[in-house]
Amino acid sequence: MTMFGDGLEAAVQKAFTRPAPRSAGAQMRYLVRQLKGTRQVAQLLRISQRTVERYVKDQIRKPRPDLAARMEREVRKRWQPQIRARARARAATTDGIVIDTRARIGYTAPVGTTDDARLRHLTVALPPRYAARLFDAHQAGAGDQQLQQIAAEGLREIYFQDSGRRAGSLEEVRLTDIEHVEFDL
Repeated sequence: MTMFGDGLEAAVQKAFTRPAPRSAGAQMRYLVRQLKGTRQVAQLLRISQRTVERYVKDQIRKPRPDLAARMEREVRKRWQPQIRARARARAATTDGIVIDTRARIGYTAPVGTTDDARLRHLTVALPPRYAARLFDAHQAGAGDQQLQQIAAEGLREIYFQDSGRRAGSLEEVRLTDIEHVEFDL
C-alpha cells in the first residue's frame, strides 16, 4: 500500500463499530466464512489447506510473524464492509475529510512572489467533493502520486486560496518530503 492509501484506510477503520477478530483462530474462521472455503483462504495466505484447517480448529494458536501480518491485513480489508461504505459515503456527501500532514509544501505563483517550498504542518478540513475524489481514486486503484495530487489541489483551494477569497493567481501546490499524513472523517 501507499502512505495516502493507508491513511485513507485507517480513517475509514476508525468508523468500525466492533473490533476485528484478534486471535489467529478467530481470524482464520472469519476468513473461511468470508471466502467460503479453506482452499481459497490457503491460496490467499500462501499456506497449505491443512494449515488453515488446523488454525480453524485451534490446533495452532501462534502464527509466524509474516503470516500473522497477512492474516490481520486480509481480515481488516474485509471487516464490516457496510460500515466502511457508509463512512465513505458520509464523508463524500456531507462531512468531508480532515487531512493532517507535515510536508514540504511549495507552489507555483506569478513572478515576484516567494514560492519556495518550506516545511509546514497543516491540519485542514477538505470539503466533501475532495473526500469523494480521494475515495473514488483509491477505490479505482490510484497510486500514491494521484492521491497526493488530489490532496494538494484541496489544500490549494481551501488553505492557500481560502475558497477563492485570496491568492487567485496561485497555479499549483506541490507536496514533497512528506513526513506524515493522516486522515480523519
